[in-house]
Amino acid sequence: QFTTRVVSCRAAELRPEGGGEPVRGFQVVLEDTILFPEGGGQPDDRGLIGDVPVLRVTRRGPEAVHFVPAALEPGTEVLLSLDWERRFDHMQQHSGQHLISAIAEQMFGFKTTSWELGRQRSVIELDSPLVTAEQVKALEKSVNEKIRDRVPVTVRELAADDPEIEIVRSRGLPDDHVGPVRVVDIKGIDSNLCCGTHVSNLSDLQVIKLLGVEKGKKNKTNLVFLVGNRVLKSIEQSHSTEKALTSLLKNGPSEHVEAVKRLQSSVKLLQKNNLNLLRDIAVLIARDFKSKPAPKQLFVLHRKEGDSEFMNIIANEIGTEETLLFLTVGDEKETGLFLLAGPVEAVENLGPRVAELLGGKGAGKRGRFQGKAAKMSRRGEVQALLQEFISHQNPGA
Repeated sequence: QFTTRVVSCRAAELRPEGGGEPVRGFQVVLEDTILFPEGGGQPDDRGLIGDVPVLRVTRRGPEAVHFVPAALEPGTEVLLSLDWERRFDHMQQHSGQHLISAIAEQMFGFKTTSWELGRQRSVIELDSPLVTAEQVKALEKSVNEKIRDRVPVTVRELAADDPEIEIVRSRGLPDDHVGPVRVVDIKGIDSNLCCGTHVSNLSDLQVIKLLGVEKGKKNKTNLVFLVGNRVLKSIEQSHSTEKALTSLLKNGPSEHVEAVKRLQSSVKLLQKNNLNLLRDIAVLIARDFKSKPAPKQLFVLHRKEGDSEFMNIIANEIGTEETLLFLTVGDEKETGLFLLAGPVEAVENLGPRVAELLGGKGAGKRGRFQGKAAKMSRRGEVQALLQEFISHQNPGA
């Protein structure tokens, strides 16, 4: 917590991180703050000004701007409270990134070109097209050794024209930077220009887990990592998943993979058998229709289980030179697939109108019009439309 004073407060809007409508509120500048504004790859802090929540903290030149939902009177003394759990998480991930980047460069010559502190995992972009699994393993071993060595982390401020700035690691300063330059030192390992928040000793990182690499931008590799409490949370989630799988699969964790492989094989076989049965059913439905002494000019069928192939088999077996077919599969009242088949001119005329009635989209050629439907409950309206069309084409029918 920290006591300070409100300098200014003005109405503003905040766009939510996940998108959506802007939130109305106020931008507040304080005499000083303990809330970090987003920058340097690190998200902002959160907390309270009195009992008013701080929803975002951004930097405007040398000022930290706090977005809050309620107005605060300039000149008022206020108690600023920090969301420590969020701050400590960011400290662990950021100091962890400095350590990983420094050791990766020392061991393999991999330079860090950017990084991102994500909500669940963080990513370092390395200036290398290839990082092997063996290198990741060796890097993880080395950074965790440094954590066990309890290496101190300190912060210095240098004048902007101090020649020492030239020898510390940096990706450059913002164009609007003013005042002294901040350097974060991991003793004997790294010196880095940085505005972010850090632990005071590597032992506070607890542990670092490198989750592996992913392909990055051109000739770059993304290294994915977790630090400290995030590793513990990940283990907890994995253990919960393991317990659930043990209960479902009725065997121990070491047998889970083989059990899932067996299930996948069984499912594939069942799917294959199911498809064969659907094809047989489609043929039987078509033959039953054709066996009637006086086949109708309109054939309508809905089946919950089925696919496009099921519908096309029926259309092929019945033939569409004289019969108009309206076939649907899927949920009876919501979404599904449809097929309109029949004489070419009739299908070209009716296809788009059928799709419109079903709230869907489709396309067709050579007497077939098929697509997805969003309103299967309107199948009755389509059937009425088709019957009316046939009546007009053949008044004596």
